[in-house]
Amino acid sequence: MKAASDLNKPMNPILLISEFKEFLKNKSIERTTMIRILEDTFKALVRKNYGTDENVEMTIDLDHGKMEIYRLLTIVDDDSEDIWDPDKITLTDARKIEPDFEVDEQVAVEVKIEDFGRRMVQTAIQTLKQKVKDLEKESVFNEYKDRVGEIISGEVAQISGREIIVEDTTGIDLILPRANQIPKDRFHKGDTVRAIVEKVELLNGNPRVIISRTSPVFLERLFEQEVPEIYDGIISIRKVVREPGERAKVAVESYDDRVDPVGACVGMKGSRIHNIVRELENENIDVINHTTNLELFISRALSPAKISTMKIDEERKRVAVYLKPDQVSLAIGKNGHNINLASKLVAYEIDVFREPDAIQEEDDIDLQEFDDEIEDWILEEFKRIGLDTARSVLSMSKEDLVRRTDLEEETIVEVFDILKREFEQEEE
Repeated sequence: MKAASDLNKPMNPILLISEFKEFLKNKSIERTTMIRILEDTFKALVRKNYGTDENVEMTIDLDHGKMEIYRLLTIVDDDSEDIWDPDKITLTDARKIEPDFEVDEQVAVEVKIEDFGRRMVQTAIQTLKQKVKDLEKESVFNEYKDRVGEIISGEVAQISGREIIVEDTTGIDLILPRANQIPKDRFHKGDTVRAIVEKVELLNGNPRVIISRTSPVFLERLFEQEVPEIYDGIISIRKVVREPGERAKVAVESYDDRVDPVGACVGMKGSRIHNIVRELENENIDVINHTTNLELFISRALSPAKISTMKIDEERKRVAVYLKPDQVSLAIGKNGHNINLASKLVAYEIDVFREPDAIQEEDDIDLQEFDDEIEDWILEEFKRIGLDTARSVLSMSKEDLVRRTDLEEETIVEVFDILKREFEQEEE
């Protein structure tokens, strides 16, 4: 703790400006704004010391650590009633500065920083720094709120279990929460990260810039960077749906009949889409030609599966698709990703069914054969979403079945165990 005598020692203005100049490093605030804040702070000191800051002139040179403050005082007679006015100076005192001064002239009197006292100046400096910090927070918030939806690059500065702190090129901290990271992402301190600015919020007055690598908008912006026709407006991205790190579907449309939107997005031998796939940790991306023909759009959305027939219920926003046995697993996809994404893309709930006259695969078992172990209402719940064989149920993830059916997680786990045991016994 500093002694009282230290606090009352005069402060060197050069050291003062140097200290403030050091504080200003890496601050994302314009130089003119910084100087204005400095002027406002020291004018407040003048007001506190002299009762007014009228007729004060100030020059600040941050580069050379110089600051000069002058008060312009009007000269009055020694016996004038205005001699107590803080903006007046007696003729006698004025002539101590320049011997040829006369009444009613103005004299510039230098105000020295050390005249304020060290304690007062230190308080002013702390106030000054707080103003700069507040202004910097406001500047960060205003800058990034206009950059939502924009791709940004930064360097990993800190890693914790819940989030990664990414520092942008100006030193601003960006937050990449665990939920906004692709499951396969593995970053280390110093790595470069690309992500989308998802949202900017104020928490207790502090700006929080949240970035995301899982947002569909991130994938959309990557396409804009890699495909000139999208950037130029020749091709439009109509919709993007994702299971981050696993699979994505992108519906595109061309405004020029001569341009194939799918071919342009994929590029020669996949040259354009390859960079996007690599950025997204090998996420499998299906680029689909958008159409207003709903039946055709659903068929394209369920690719690579080939649909035999379908029934669309527009009122319930539901569609039943019928496929040959060897196409069912393709339609559903790994962990149900393909059918889930197709449903999101076309905005219809899709139920997959085998064709009624289709011949059952030899290595699969009809769900109805398990009616001695599984209650009928449970079997019907699976059939309702197009799962009528053991392998079609096992091809789905537990989470997807909980979402698509009215079954409890515990019930689904029990069904999985029963179905798996049957196949294990057959193998034995």
